[in-house]
Amino acid sequence: MSDAGVKVEPLSPILIEPAVRAALAEDLGRGGDLTTDIVIDDDAWVKASINARQVGALSGIDFAEMAFGLLDPRVDMEVFIADGGRVAPGDTVAVLEGPARAILTGERVALNYLGHLSGIASETRKIVDAVAGTKARITCTRKTTPGLRAFEKYAVRCGGGFNHRFGLDDGLMIKDNHIAACGGITQAVDRAKAKLGHMVKIELEVDTLEQLEEGLKAGADVILLDNMGPDLLREAVKMIDGRAVAEASGGVTLETAPAIAASGVDVISIGWLTHSAPCLDLGLDF
Repeated sequence: MSDAGVKVEPLSPILIEPAVRAALAEDLGRGGDLTTDIVIDDDAWVKASINARQVGALSGIDFAEMAFGLLDPRVDMEVFIADGGRVAPGDTVAVLEGPARAILTGERVALNYLGHLSGIASETRKIVDAVAGTKARITCTRKTTPGLRAFEKYAVRCGGGFNHRFGLDDGLMIKDNHIAACGGITQAVDRAKAKLGHMVKIELEVDTLEQLEEGLKAGADVILLDNMGPDLLREAVKMIDGRAVAEASGGVTLETAPAIAASGVDVISIGWLTHSAPCLDLGLDF
């Protein structure tokens, strides 16, 4: 393991338990775990370990622990690497001991959550490392799996990233279609200011420097600079000159992120962190 990673506040069990319970119910279906219940004696007791098979960052350990615990509270799980920690092939993440049936039945649900969330954390960690030394924060977007948003955004935090708005109700973001529908940038920002509470900021998406100038005059708090290359981003950051938060988005990859960050933007938002990150390879070994 290369280092301890980042420290992250865990999610409440109140959020985790219903999701894990539903996943177990989906897997057990109408008849339960036919293979395990028939092949394994009900008094069989085993010891197993969850091991990393790839380099990455961990997220979702509480989901795994919950899966086994819901099936049988006698399962004891000792965690060696917490969420936010970095892992390398061969690292033991946790050791379990308890009824064989519960461990075998809960294995897939536990690893599904752990692999998916760790994959998001791992991809986030790569981008965060790539822009180290700049002021740019890496954030996710609303491009999440339906029903899993809070968990996927948590995984981004485990990778050292930050969260954008969680939904349509906790942030105001004026995009190109809003502008087209209401008649212009100034009109949209003015309407937002007239009705918005004092604790909510106004974010405006722009594609050109001309739109940026109008948005700054209108008084947007955050400017999303959409699909701009590093040279144009530098011009935009110079124009903003601290009057608004500068956010870059669109076409961001591990290779392009350093140049985007070097332009001086405050935030880089990336949708594929949550919608396309591959699972981290973790296995349960007896």
